[in-house]
Amino acid sequence: MTTTTTGINKKYKDRLFNFIYGNPENKEWTLSLYNAVNGSDYTDPSLIEFNTLSDVLFMGMQNDTSFIIFDIMSVYEHQSTLNYNMPLRMLQYVGELYSGHIAKHKLNKYGQKRIMLPVPKLVVFYNGGDYTEDEVILRLSDSFNPDYRETADVEVKVRMINVNYGRNKELMKNCKTLNEYAWFVACVLKNLVEHDIKAAVNIALDEMPQNFVIRDFLFSHRQEVEGMLDTEYNEAEVMELFRADGEKQGIDKHLITLICKKIKAGKHIEEIANEVEESVEDIAPIYNIAIDFAPDYSVERIYEKLKEEK
Repeated sequence: MTTTTTGINKKYKDRLFNFIYGNPENKEWTLSLYNAVNGSDYTDPSLIEFNTLSDVLFMGMQNDTSFIIFDIMSVYEHQSTLNYNMPLRMLQYVGELYSGHIAKHKLNKYGQKRIMLPVPKLVVFYNGGDYTEDEVILRLSDSFNPDYRETADVEVKVRMINVNYGRNKELMKNCKTLNEYAWFVACVLKNLVEHDIKAAVNIALDEMPQNFVIRDFLFSHRQEVEGMLDTEYNEAEVMELFRADGEKQGIDKHLITLICKKIKAGKHIEEIANEVEESVEDIAPIYNIAIDFAPDYSVERIYEKLKEEK
């Protein structure tokens, strides 16, 4: 079987989970995870054909890992905040993957001959702070009006697997690297209570047992790991605020917070708009006012100024 790898867009950060399991260097780890999730026992990592789309992003981060083994197309997404809209997002993403598959193999979707497609298996690996069962099935139909749900012509099911350290013990037992990843994330989060992200990562690496399979990989990519987790936890913090306060005032303030962080990081307005998934025109008022409040970037003062100008 010919193995091809979609190029990674280095302009954006991976999540640590995808950096580990969507990395062509670590196909044996990806295969181990696949076996643990599906109860299979494949032994040849070259069976894996990555087909992750490099330009499908959320808040500037690559969320997903997608690969094909034989006729199974696995789409693995990592989330550190609960998102019950994953079936809708997966539906859209799988459509993009199928478009790429059809183009790559020069298939004719308008012809009479039936096109055979790889079977999608959709999994979200969740390690946020909200409680969930070890495994939950999310369904697209849960978003439909209950009066018509049973007659819907489309359904999407997504397995959401809790990968917080100490959960899903059988799965962790069957995939050693997943258990090590869960331990590392838990250790970093514990250290973040009293330290910044760089120190928290370094302490976790120093405390990591010598026999951990992923240890050398994380050490060799220390700076990248720091950057990925810094971005990821900033995103999780902002999304938690969005969830806690859905009123327009709250959303504005949290968007201001996110934009100010990116201005501090030296990013231009076009980059910021792309990463927060808003148009330049929509964020320009916030951006222009925020610049005037450098270097403190008081969110309250920026918000009040915005209200005055409306």
